[in-house]
Amino acid sequence: MTTEKIDGVSVTTRANVYFDGKCVSHNLTYPDGTKKSVGVVLPAELTFGTAAPEIMECVAGACEYKLKGTDTWVQVGPGDKFNVPGDSSFDIRVAGEPFSYICHYG
Repeated sequence: MTTEKIDGVSVTTRANVYFDGKCVSHNLTYPDGTKKSVGVVLPAELTFGTAAPEIMECVAGACEYKLKGTDTWVQVGPGDKFNVPGDSSFDIRVAGEPFSYICHYG
């Protein structure tokens, strides 16, 4: 099931802009202190580093991702999620429609 709406959060209005604008996100903070981000990746092939573990949830569009240390590209679409270990990285390929996501930290 795809998350369509997030209620009761504080939103940082200043955008996080990465890779010359190919990825844009906003930080969310829940009342209990939980942090997430919502964003979009435009068509591109990029590499993201992680500090903490992340769960990437596809909200719209599609992408292919490859975790550090693997050779396998995996396709995800709306409602799909993938886990990325902390202190790691992943490659992402987006073609066509932008990939909209929620990043769940921790």
